Amino acid sequence: MRILATLTMLCVLLLSQASLFAQPDKKDDDRIYDQVRLKLASNPDVKGGALVVEVSAGVVTLKGKVRTEKARSKAEHLAGKVKGVKKVVNELQVAPS
Repeated sequence: MRILATLTMLCVLLLSQASLFAQPDKKDDDRIYDQVRLKLASNPDVKGGALVVEVSAGVVTLKGKVRTEKARSKAEHLAGKVKGVKKVVNELQVAPS
């Protein structure tokens, strides 16, 4: 009985440690990517068709050019409102056309 209890505790310990090193869920990143792209593309201020969106472990990186500072801020705000986003890295540049 003692051996069984020890083995059970060992298994629990190993499983809890394994979860610390687990890869981020790719499905979550894909869902976040899709939702961020949709929000950016449908917003008239941002017009996100030409923007690059990258998602890794819930961190969204925005790259590309927008026409105004308002569009830059709006893009960051929209991306940050998507469920599961942990952080937004805004590398957008303002370049009026």
